[in-house]
Amino acid sequence: MPKRTRFMTWRPLATGATAALLATLITPAAAVHAAPRESRPVHSYDDAIREAVWVDTGLDGDRDGKADRVAVDIVRPREPDRQGRKVPVIMDASPYYSCCGRGNESQKKTYDANGDVTQMPLYYDNYFVPRGYAFVGVDLAGTNRSDGCVDVGGRSDIQSAKAVVDWLNGRAKAYTTRTGTTRAKAAWTNGKTGMIGKSWDGTIANGVAATGVEGLKTIVPIGAISSWYDYYFQQGAPLYDSGPEWLSDYVNSPDARAKCAAVQQKLVDGAPRTGDWTPLWTERDYVRAARKVKASVFLVHGMQDLNVRMKHVGRWWDALAKNGVERKIWLSRTGHVDPFDFRRAAWVDTLHRWFDHELMGYDNGIDREPMADIERRPDQWTTSRTWPPNGTRAVTLRPGNGAQAGVGTLGLHRGHGTAAFTDDPKLSETDWAAQIDKPTPEKAGFVTRPLTRDLRLSGSSEVTVTATPSTPTAHLSAVLVDIGPATIRDYADAGEGITTLTDRTCWGASTAGDSSCFKETKAKTADVDYTIVSRGWADLGNHASDLTGAPLTPGKRYTITLDLAATDHVVPKGHRLALIVAGTDKGLIDPPADTPELTVDLSRTSARVPFAGGAAAFARATTGAASATPDATLLDGVRDPRTTHRVPEGSQ
Repeated sequence: MPKRTRFMTWRPLATGATAALLATLITPAAAVHAAPRESRPVHSYDDAIREAVWVDTGLDGDRDGKADRVAVDIVRPREPDRQGRKVPVIMDASPYYSCCGRGNESQKKTYDANGDVTQMPLYYDNYFVPRGYAFVGVDLAGTNRSDGCVDVGGRSDIQSAKAVVDWLNGRAKAYTTRTGTTRAKAAWTNGKTGMIGKSWDGTIANGVAATGVEGLKTIVPIGAISSWYDYYFQQGAPLYDSGPEWLSDYVNSPDARAKCAAVQQKLVDGAPRTGDWTPLWTERDYVRAARKVKASVFLVHGMQDLNVRMKHVGRWWDALAKNGVERKIWLSRTGHVDPFDFRRAAWVDTLHRWFDHELMGYDNGIDREPMADIERRPDQWTTSRTWPPNGTRAVTLRPGNGAQAGVGTLGLHRGHGTAAFTDDPKLSETDWAAQIDKPTPEKAGFVTRPLTRDLRLSGSSEVTVTATPSTPTAHLSAVLVDIGPATIRDYADAGEGITTLTDRTCWGASTAGDSSCFKETKAKTADVDYTIVSRGWADLGNHASDLTGAPLTPGKRYTITLDLAATDHVVPKGHRLALIVAGTDKGLIDPPADTPELTVDLSRTSARVPFAGGAAAFARATTGAASATPDATLLDGVRDPRTTHRVPEGSQ
């Protein structure tokens, strides 16, 4: 089939001469009945149909000799059903409906005496069911009321949700009970499905879209994983002290834990702590299958998300663009936070219009609006027609030795000499940045002169480091930092940039068992002297391949390129841009077996950074008289990164 255009486009309902002809034929009476632009809450939520079915996945993950069935809880408007009208579906497939809860208030599913859902977590059903949508909440295999085993983004997880999309489109079997033989048909839906969810839920949406399943029209992944390897490792460097088997055990139901030992062992065997790539990771890499994606994608992510990190955005977004997938993106300054909790009213309105366009087919103009919404400062948003913006070009920046030993420069000209540091696992990126103007033994820092105009970074960076280690193992971190005063969202706080209030606002209709009213939030801010812009990590033992590592020869020089996370950040006039190269980033990667000293060859080290306006913009922003040597004072930032998450959880 022909590829779609790179950026978000839809075919208009009528164009050119056809539109002119139609205009002459439409009578005044017909004009009164023009196509709707918005779904309205005309259906009763209190009287909505609530039911459960169990969909056959075709798998037997728990090896009990029977095909696994996943539980599907449905809330849908009664009026269209009476009239024989079919409705589209919004679906959230999750492992959290029973074990952990959903959203900022950790809501769980509750049921009535018949086993039908009473409380469906979050507001999606409250808001959209009265507007003519069905909402479907799917328990992933191995969780809550479903059979099977959680396999952490693998075939079982993805098939749990894909089978439901197939059933909604008449291609799979479902039953009215978990073990019975009475079939359930989805005659009430037109099959048009949109998947949404935060964290693991959004990850499932990515994975199902990557199967190319028919009927999935759009996905809205929020803080979602695009490759499970990148959740646990980056270029061989371990980001957590455990693997997917821990996570599977965390969300498996008690029944699944008793049956899923074989799946657990496969997760252990397939995810060695060496960080080497294995077939297990290939199965869980949705980026490689981006060519199959037919659904449009509305992606939302926090640029300071240290749980599901921004690398998941960069690779997925670029792959979708390469394959002509229709896309839209929101980028906030929060951590792992749902947009309902950082920009509520605008989010609900935008999501409503998105689903109306994608699932109802309404020509409401959202396809003609800017592709990207980007939070510049707390609660201050800007838009970008495309993302990254047109005219963005990667610029090669070179580190060099400065006038003061241990405090280097960053510019367009190749540096000379060396810089050395010793890995200190007790220190983090905040410690390095706080002393950027002071020589310290655990980092090599390089800084531009103060900018004479604003400079925008947009997209993914990479840093190539040539270093000589003193030990057989070594980990590297590379960090881009905006040096200058700012008020930012405090992403290192427990709320990751938000404070939850006691007042509630309501979004849709309510029943006695399912309220649409949720606690309000506000931005949690911090005044800082620097802002971490982007990060990347690697095991130097992976210098020859991202897929496998090898012991290092002490005293031998190695070159490796570290992938830095995507971002969109404006370094203001008067601020400086810094590059820091160091070892273990405490709280964000695990240390190597040894404590190496590394000597960096500056002539063979560089950063490729995407700037709006390219090299010319960087040159203009850094042209001017050299600044005086900054005082080597300790700069204030956010606290150290919190203890690393092992759960891509849906709640705060």
